[in-house]
Amino acid sequence: MARRHSKRFRKAADNHDRNLALGIPEAVAAVKARATAKFDETVDLAVKLAIDSKQADQLVRGSLSLPHGIGKSMRVAAFAEGEAAKAAKAAGAVEVGGQDLVDKITGGWMEFDVAVAHPSMMRFVGKLGKVLGPKGLMPSPKSGTVTDKVAEAVAEFAAGKIEFRNDKDGNVHMVVGKASFDADKLVDNIQHALKHIKAIRPQAVKGDYMTGVFISSTMGPGVRIQLQAEPVAAG
Repeated sequence: MARRHSKRFRKAADNHDRNLALGIPEAVAAVKARATAKFDETVDLAVKLAIDSKQADQLVRGSLSLPHGIGKSMRVAAFAEGEAAKAAKAAGAVEVGGQDLVDKITGGWMEFDVAVAHPSMMRFVGKLGKVLGPKGLMPSPKSGTVTDKVAEAVAEFAAGKIEFRNDKDGNVHMVVGKASFDADKLVDNIQHALKHIKAIRPQAVKGDYMTGVFISSTMGPGVRIQLQAEPVAAG
């Protein structure tokens, strides 16, 4: 069944050509102008990558802190014990534990946005793969959520550090701020995010890497960002 958009969405999209690529500042201005909901809409960045998501050496996953944050704090659960657990709680974790936290999550508790774990806790956390994996919440060294520095990770993610990973179609989505942000701050966040994604390009990917970049607000249409030509490797 085709998706039915709201009147607000259709009105915002009426005068916008989705195939028209704009510079980042112009795209931000267009998104802000179309963010007319009664709440502060989230601004999302979507990057289409020329990767084969079925190949382990082409997956794109990680975490980063944006220069101006994302406009919200995150609830962090921490798998840790002893002194690491005390430090994680002091750093702002909403829940801390080992096997007891695993049992709590298995029982249905999911009131957190990010899960971090000390490496020694993965013997417990591994049991949650089928629960946390599909939700994108499984701690991983690649995303910085499995670390010896649990308290530091808790503080960073609670302050708005974000995780990202490509989906099955090779797209990466991430929040880059709120529509209420100053335009310059949104531009900085988007530039920082794109630079980071470029920097972690898998070596196995040949040719063009980014094939499409869009930004949109929660209730607004996507606006295409003009891609800069990628450098051609010397033969």
